[in-house]
Amino acid sequence: MQTLKSFFSEIKSDFPAGIVVFLVAVPLCLGIALASGAPLFSGIIAGIVGGTVVALMSGSHLGVSGPAAGLAVIVLTAIQDLGTFETFLLAVVIAGVFQLVLGFIRAGIIGYYFPSSVIKGMLSGIGLIILLKQIPHAFGYDKDYEGDLAFVQPDGGTTFSNFTQMFEYISPGALLISSICLAILILWEQKFMKKVKIFQIIQGPLVAVVAGILLNLGLQNTAWAIKADHLVSLPVASSLSGFFQQFTLPDFTQITNPEVFVVAITIAVVASLETLLCVEATDKLDPQKRVTPTNRELKAQGVGNMISGLIGGLPVTQVIVRSSANIQSGGKTKAAAFIHGILLLFCVALIPVVLNMIPLASLAAILILVGYKLAKPSLFKSMYKLGWQQFTPFVATIVGILLTDLLVGIGIGLVVAMFYILLTNYRAAYFLHKDEDPRDHSLVLTLSEDVTFLNKASILRTLNDLPNNSKVTIDATHSVNIDYDVIEIINEFQANAQSKNIEMHVKGLDMENNALVSQKSKVLKQSPKVGEVLETV
Repeated sequence: MQTLKSFFSEIKSDFPAGIVVFLVAVPLCLGIALASGAPLFSGIIAGIVGGTVVALMSGSHLGVSGPAAGLAVIVLTAIQDLGTFETFLLAVVIAGVFQLVLGFIRAGIIGYYFPSSVIKGMLSGIGLIILLKQIPHAFGYDKDYEGDLAFVQPDGGTTFSNFTQMFEYISPGALLISSICLAILILWEQKFMKKVKIFQIIQGPLVAVVAGILLNLGLQNTAWAIKADHLVSLPVASSLSGFFQQFTLPDFTQITNPEVFVVAITIAVVASLETLLCVEATDKLDPQKRVTPTNRELKAQGVGNMISGLIGGLPVTQVIVRSSANIQSGGKTKAAAFIHGILLLFCVALIPVVLNMIPLASLAAILILVGYKLAKPSLFKSMYKLGWQQFTPFVATIVGILLTDLLVGIGIGLVVAMFYILLTNYRAAYFLHKDEDPRDHSLVLTLSEDVTFLNKASILRTLNDLPNNSKVTIDATHSVNIDYDVIEIINEFQANAQSKNIEMHVKGLDMENNALVSQKSKVLKQSPKVGEVLETV
């Protein structure tokens, strides 16, 4: 009982946030299922599993899991290649097993290797892509499915081509609804509104959705009436038993099919990578700066995918759009994600007709505000003040996400960040300074603690630029690790130094054995507690 009380300790904040996440999740689950070539209900199943099973098992306080747009193309291709949706479900189950294994072997550490500039670029890039993708929905143009984050769309258009096309298909009713809903959301953000207690309990997005439903009903039988394809379109079962008949079992007779395992491994790798990226991004957005245990998250996602595949759902990952909506709506614990999953199950089973009255324009208004908060101008200013080493990967990630997709954009950002790391490493391998007596051209080349093959070029250039008749001392007494490639360069230069009448001395290097002098004792001296650290780990 105490555990249950602790789980819902922040119910005043988590319940309204759970409602908002639920409202955002419904069209996204349906849109991703549609883009994946899977039954619409499979997206809802994935949302329910992500919101209940994964939420309970995860160590993430604010992350929300469900079907991901980044897997839509993989799912679409896999269903076509495997022949049936039931065979694909078997691949989802096996993918969950692989993720569980990844969690146990502690592969979650990969998530800590993404630079902060790239993660912040990911958040801003997704924020901008949400803005760009939702504006056409706000105008009543719904060619692109809800939840799509890719530049090239399934309909052959692009994110930017939608803007020229939407003006030919403007729905006055949809534009009116999105404008009023956006005005409500902006009003709810004002300080004087937050001081009123009732407005702290009732979230603006919920008011916007109710207003959208009422406006939709009021516009019926008028020239501004909302078309059916601009409304949420949940599958409606004729009875409760019919609802449960929409669940599907995997085809276990295909367990020996090697293609199933290829698809499973692909899903496991991509889903795990997207989850780890989202975990890092969500932790950065968390006002309390809590850290999610990544290995536990992989295990939770693995179990979630196993269950989702067993009952007919799409693969699940932690997803940034719903997670950020949760944070911006005031969610404080994992109870918010759990509430969203329960609401999905309850409403889809019992009141799908009511949900099908929600205009996509009102949901577009909610997501537009979510996108703006992720890509605030203040973030761009703060990143610029940090210098080009942080700002360039940040911008590269944003541009990459806008013009490709999430994973490719992250890859571009990582490449740019690595370039700056290599550049810094190139510059920091050694310190070159003149001796106190400049008349004899005495130079000292002091090597840093760690010198790798990446520093070969800069060290070689410095040695080759030494003037004739000079004196140089290469000091490696502070070094812990020096690659053989660098020692080889020093050795070769020493052999040729006489031809330029250069007097060369080497400290801390055993040139005969190509190794640091007393390297083992030096490492132990610099790290006296290494044994204690290993014992603790």
